[in-house]
Amino acid sequence: MTYSPQDKKPSNKEVKQLIEQHTKLIHTDGIKVISHVQRESDDWFINTLMLENIQVPFKYKRKKLYKSLKGNRVNITYYPDSENILGFDIEIMKIIRIKIS
Repeated sequence: MTYSPQDKKPSNKEVKQLIEQHTKLIHTDGIKVISHVQRESDDWFINTLMLENIQVPFKYKRKKLYKSLKGNRVNITYYPDSENILGFDIEIMKIIRIKIS
C-alpha cells in the first residue's frame, strides 16, 4: 500500500530549507509511533518505526542505541525508497530527521 501524506507546510525554518533544497522530502508533524524496533547491523543500529494509520515502515540509522519512541508523537522528515528483500521490492520511507513533538 502506497503512503501519500497530507500536504502540510512545516513551521520549522530548518525543515522548510531542507524541503526547498530537496524536493523529494516530505515532512509530517505530530504522528504517533505504534511500534519501534532497533537491531544492530555492523557498527549501526537500524531503527524501524510503524506509524499510526500507515502501512509502510519508516527506517533510520544511529550509531548508539536510542530510547524507545513507542507511544510518542514525532515530527519526521523523510523520503520514499524501496528495499529488496529476498527478491521482493518493499516500499519503505527513509527518515533523515526525527524529533519528539
